[in-house]
Amino acid sequence: MLFYGYYLDPLYIYLVLPAIVLCIFAQIKVKSTFSKYSKSYCFLSGCEAAKQVLEANGIYNVSIERVSGSLTDHYDPKANVIRLSATVYDARTVSAVGVAAHEAGHAVQYAKNYSPIKWRTTIYPICRFGSSLSFPLLFIGLFLGLPFLMNVGIVFFALTLAFQLITLPVEFNASRRAIETIRTNNLLPDEYQVKGAKKVLSAAALTYIAAFLVSLAQLLRLLALTNRRRR
Repeated sequence: MLFYGYYLDPLYIYLVLPAIVLCIFAQIKVKSTFSKYSKSYCFLSGCEAAKQVLEANGIYNVSIERVSGSLTDHYDPKANVIRLSATVYDARTVSAVGVAAHEAGHAVQYAKNYSPIKWRTTIYPICRFGSSLSFPLLFIGLFLGLPFLMNVGIVFFALTLAFQLITLPVEFNASRRAIETIRTNNLLPDEYQVKGAKKVLSAAALTYIAAFLVSLAQLLRLLALTNRRRR
């Protein structure tokens, strides 16, 4: 809620709004950086780069598929499939190699039993359930003046924040694995292109940081509002 009573909520202006602005900036940054290094061509396609990252880490049982859309790339651990978007799968660009190598990095994490990604997978169903109920419970609790419901809603929202917090090291680690493999195996021919791939992944990482800060700001605001309502 932007308004509390008849007054503009200062917590929204000074706490949540700056985080939202950062989130918008991060989205613009990742798209512009991806576009910039999509003009830098190389000899590998995104699909080929992902395959080489997997093979460099001794992984041969992960499939690679094309999916529609742009920046819809992801690794599906249940199907054991890396899905690369149309702008990455066949593209022979620095951006495509960076993104594909990053997604392969997630597959490597699972193969190497990287703990944070296991934790994230374990708590995901709980966080998804909690996320769908948190705001309805908060609003009902605030409207009816039921502190118990407000507290449950805040706990559910905090679970979502915990999921986002665990996601940060997972994403950073996947990018680190990607860049290390790119360098070690000369997947990109020169250091300028390696740095370009790193910039693409750094811009993507900023979106996760921004999303976490938005959720953190929202949680702090909700705590303040519920405490104010109890008084």
